[in-house]
Amino acid sequence: MKRIIMRDMEKTFQSLNGVIALGNYGLIRVQGDDAAKFLHGQLTNDFVLLGTDQARLAGYCSAKGRLLASFIGFKRSPTDILLVCSRDILAATQKRLSMFVMRAKARISDASADFALFGLVGAACQNAMTNRVASADGAWAKADFDDVSLVTLYPADDVVRALWLAPVDHAAPAGEAITQALWDWSEVRSGIATVSAPIVEAFVPQMLNYESVGGVNFKKGCYPGQEVVARSQFRGTLKRRAYLAHGDTPMTPGDEVFAGGPAGQPCGTVAHAAASPAGGFDAIVSMQISAFEAGGVSLGGVDGPPLALSAPPYPLLADI
Repeated sequence: MKRIIMRDMEKTFQSLNGVIALGNYGLIRVQGDDAAKFLHGQLTNDFVLLGTDQARLAGYCSAKGRLLASFIGFKRSPTDILLVCSRDILAATQKRLSMFVMRAKARISDASADFALFGLVGAACQNAMTNRVASADGAWAKADFDDVSLVTLYPADDVVRALWLAPVDHAAPAGEAITQALWDWSEVRSGIATVSAPIVEAFVPQMLNYESVGGVNFKKGCYPGQEVVARSQFRGTLKRRAYLAHGDTPMTPGDEVFAGGPAGQPCGTVAHAAASPAGGFDAIVSMQISAFEAGGVSLGGVDGPPLALSAPPYPLLADI
């Protein structure tokens, strides 16, 4: 059965080609001479050295090192930075960031209505990338053309994906429309979870493998929660990682996953989930490393529907 599902998934992605308007994401805009410096002191990644041909995956943490939000950030100009985040946490995140601007020359606003944001996948993505992005294989590369910003993402089962952003009155990118469900599934298959309302403060960045996909810079200066994040990395205290899971039952972010045994305690939490076009449901689950290695986990309780687990589609960094 697993081989049949994998074969159907491969067929789906081989034929996957299209674009979708990403209404479930919003945009926080940070403008001003100190925009990069301000974000550098708030997020897990380096924004001072961010080039105009790059994007950054970054987390925004509480003082306890727990993720309040995640972003894909890039510069439209040296003093104009856009942060793509889940729309359901945008208002709260914008408000919290604004509390710390103080005397910095930075203005924070909700720019969701000012720009159109699309997801591109497969041939539509490759066509947009042609002669514009240095490497279609590398995530977080960025190119600007015709007032468009194009950011490459991690692939989904080797199928290229990208974000396409332009002013709201700009023509939409070329390509056939795909469904939100299919795009969500590609997000799960990329192995990179976006922080949304149900999982706010549930994880430190490494529990979502952010340090392994370019989302944490351990050489930059301080930011909220930095000591906790660094301690998890360097003192060997990290006990959870993000893995892929497949099951027959619908999963949603925040659902708990259980391992067998008399204790009946949850061993993980669903971070991102979507219906699989091959049948069933796929998810990114942050869970105890020991539980992943042992296998035999279930959704919702020790007697719940079983889940098949697999490693993330990228290597986990053992060192930095």
